[in-house]
Amino acid sequence: MNIKKLRSLIKHLWLDPSDVRRALSPDMLQRLTSRVAASESQHTGQIRLCIEASLPASYLWRLNERENMQQLVQQRALMLFGKLRVWDTAQNNGVLVYLQLAEKALEIVADRGLNAQVSQMQWQAISQRMSAAFSEARFEDGLTQALEEVSALLVAYFPLPAGASRLDELPDQPVLV
Repeated sequence: MNIKKLRSLIKHLWLDPSDVRRALSPDMLQRLTSRVAASESQHTGQIRLCIEASLPASYLWRLNERENMQQLVQQRALMLFGKLRVWDTAQNNGVLVYLQLAEKALEIVADRGLNAQVSQMQWQAISQRMSAAFSEARFEDGLTQALEEVSALLVAYFPLPAGASRLDELPDQPVLV
């Protein structure tokens, strides 16, 4: 195992859920909840924010020459997408915005309705634009920017029809893992 992977492994073993609560204050979480609700008032999509301190040990055991940390973060985001039932929306337009603190990495997982409209390259570009904020531990700034960009896509492809009432299928509060 190279030194970079070893350092990353140590970070994951060191951090725990209390680190998420230290990184994201209750006021910040409330602001993010309000931003999700405001976003969802403009489209029929559903957005879930999920913030996790580190990968579970079961993921870290898989770290080897074939699977790097980024692949494990992507796999974790996809698993949480299913576990949090983001895939289970009426129009198949749910989106998970997953922030992994140990790697300061953002993953966006969208359901098939939105993925039919947005390319994987577009999702990667959004994630890369957030990397500066996350590398500087400006988590609220990065998550807010991610919400704005995801919201713009949902408004473009799944606008809330005029006069229609919004069905809130998923909670707006960020999930802290």
